[in-house]
Amino acid sequence: MLEPYDHEYFMKKALQEAQTAFERDEIPVGAVIVTNNRIIAKGHNLTETLTDVTAHAEMQAITAGASFLGGKYLKDCTLYVTLEPCQMCAGALYWSQISTIVYGASDDQRGYRNMGTHLHPKTTVVSAILEDECSSILKEFFERKRKM
Repeated sequence: MLEPYDHEYFMKKALQEAQTAFERDEIPVGAVIVTNNRIIAKGHNLTETLTDVTAHAEMQAITAGASFLGGKYLKDCTLYVTLEPCQMCAGALYWSQISTIVYGASDDQRGYRNMGTHLHPKTTVVSAILEDECSSILKEFFERKRKM
């Protein structure tokens, strides 16, 4: 039997999605959804590409995950996302009934915790996984933007 992967392994996969967003000149946030130790959905920010304020990495992954599973609920799934979800994404995650959310960098301004948004009561949250790497790509992106 294969050994289960750990949080860092899947967060690195989310960071790969964030890098894709970075290369597309999107805010570099990436997400993957995992069930039974398998990635079933990926997403990265596409708000600029799609001119859609709702096209966050989490929303892309939620849609792909629900499509893969053939239903709207993401029970027994874990979302790995490089940045703490905003209140919009936290609301969608609430309705999806996702089991676990693992995020890298905190968002002290726009994150769901600071905004007072609640997750589903059965959702478990793990934070600060590869926090430095997740913060670093965001800092680099915004430093580049300020120089333009």
